[in-house]
Amino acid sequence: MISIGSAVLRVPLQTAEATSVGSPVLNISIFGAFVAITLVIVLRASRNNKTAADYYAAGRSFTGGQNGTAIAGDYLSAASFLGIVGAIAINGYDGFLYSIGFLVAWLVALLLVAELLRNTGKFTMADVLSFRLKQRPVRIAAAITTLAVCFFYLLAQMAGAGGLVSLLLGINDRLGQSLVITVVGVLMIVYVLIGGMKGTTWVQIIKACLLIVGAFVMTIWVLVLHDFNLSTLLGAAIETSGNAAITSPGLQYGVSGTTRLDFLSLALALVLGTAALPHVLMRFYTVPTAKEARRSVVWAIWLIGAFYLFTLVLGYGASALIGADRIKAAPGGVNSAAPLLAYELGGSVLLGLISAVAFATILAVVAGLTITAAASFAHDIYASVIRKGKVDPDGEVKVARRTVVVIGLLSIAGGIGAQGQNVAFLVALAFAVAASANLPTILYSLFWKKFNTQGAVWSMYGGLGSAILLIALSPVVSGGEKSMITGADFSVFPLSNPGIVSIPLAFFLGWLGTVLSRTAEDPMKQAEMEVRSLTGVGAEKATDH
Repeated sequence: MISIGSAVLRVPLQTAEATSVGSPVLNISIFGAFVAITLVIVLRASRNNKTAADYYAAGRSFTGGQNGTAIAGDYLSAASFLGIVGAIAINGYDGFLYSIGFLVAWLVALLLVAELLRNTGKFTMADVLSFRLKQRPVRIAAAITTLAVCFFYLLAQMAGAGGLVSLLLGINDRLGQSLVITVVGVLMIVYVLIGGMKGTTWVQIIKACLLIVGAFVMTIWVLVLHDFNLSTLLGAAIETSGNAAITSPGLQYGVSGTTRLDFLSLALALVLGTAALPHVLMRFYTVPTAKEARRSVVWAIWLIGAFYLFTLVLGYGASALIGADRIKAAPGGVNSAAPLLAYELGGSVLLGLISAVAFATILAVVAGLTITAAASFAHDIYASVIRKGKVDPDGEVKVARRTVVVIGLLSIAGGIGAQGQNVAFLVALAFAVAASANLPTILYSLFWKKFNTQGAVWSMYGGLGSAILLIALSPVVSGGEKSMITGADFSVFPLSNPGIVSIPLAFFLGWLGTVLSRTAEDPMKQAEMEVRSLTGVGAEKATDH
């Protein structure tokens, strides 16, 4: 029993040795109800999927508010709910840095990317990058970087699914968690095959509302138990953890010079990565005008900002009421902090509801990632490069649907391999890859008149290759207790996040490739892109049904 302010809490609801929390039957029932409801919604939404614009961009039929809510649903992934709450519960202040980085990143997206991108593109990021450059090399490079970023992001979501369901159903063995990840992957494939972007968007809107309301209820509950006094909450977290450093900077990123560099690298990746995430960028094409795209980002900032404030209370609440030892001993490890807190507060019912929301979060995000990756391959490589634009929209959508199945199977295999990793950390790697491979080329294409095809290709391949190589040679993959490959040690790069090296390198390569190239791009196309990006003249319009 722990006394906190005027509240007395009974803690020993579950021992560290227990394998599950709550009622597996209730948890499965709530999961099943959510899946059934969302499948009905996806089926209804799929009735209007008649053209490529319907399948890829939902017919550009969503308002700024709807799309902003969907963006929040797409962005607030398992990393945000499971990973960040767990990171704050274990590492305190340093864990909250993820929340700050993810939120501040939206200012970059709002000020530099959202409106210009909506005006210039059609379905994918490659539409913008290849607008005034040579189509074939740029589209191939952009499609490859898109697929790589989506794959890294899918790893995090699948790992989160395995950890969450293992906690709720008491599945501790690797085979059982692998089966869970397989089921999530199959559901994701069904959602995207049937519903396209419209069905995916409605799932994301519903999930965002559920997640924010659920987090708000838990936040108020935790604050009530601590007399709405944040100092009392922090004091309880220190008392339970026995570590006063949990409320100060440096617990995770202040031990040595290397960890401080790791923090800088992480911060750089988080702040610059959002404006280059393909699945977030693709959402700007689902609205009818650039004005609505701008409104989408404003809505998303408010919703996402509120949620990340909730994570501070939820993380320290988990630290105060559960304790780091019990969180680490749970089947899902660090990712179990939020579900354990829900069980501590409201028993099996609240746990089932919150876990269903977390499960919905994973499904919605992986659906958005999958349709983005499929659109990139079908639209950028198959239709534009292989068929040179000589393909009807129906044929392109058929290829996109086949690609969904392949990507789903690959993500299942990758998720099985990434079990046990902190999902917030895995997403940070995806952000680093996105910021390295995509952001320099996007900014150069929009703002530098002399930028050319060679600069774009050098920047994308150089940024992507350096980021992946540094990750492969880092402690993330080998050489550490929590590495993906245990028992091996080929880590020569000391940092866990490559952003501090790969992002500046990608900017440099984009500049170097451009100044060394003797080929000038068409000045008329450059002028057209500048006028279109700033004014919206000639931009893609909404599709009427």
